[in-house]
Amino acid sequence: METTFHILLHLKTSDGHENLGRFFLGGDRTMADKLFSQLKGNPDVTDQCGLCIEFVELRDSLPYNVEMLSCTLDQLAENCKIITKAIFKRFAV
Repeated sequence: METTFHILLHLKTSDGHENLGRFFLGGDRTMADKLFSQLKGNPDVTDQCGLCIEFVELRDSLPYNVEMLSCTLDQLAENCKIITKAIFKRFAV
């Protein structure tokens, strides 16, 4: 059974939530948890949130939501920087 971790970015539109992007974090739960804990945002996510970040565990291609954050545009930009930097450190040769 393969388990991988991802961070998904969502934008609320008049048609519902649209996916903005997905970051692949690999299979290391400790690293993925540590990375998500560094992200900025509000854990009180409601349907009114415009921008959401979702921490997802995929087990045999089935998604399990681990945690979510709502964030502002500035927080989203900072979070993308944090995520990209961590992924680069982890996977760059």
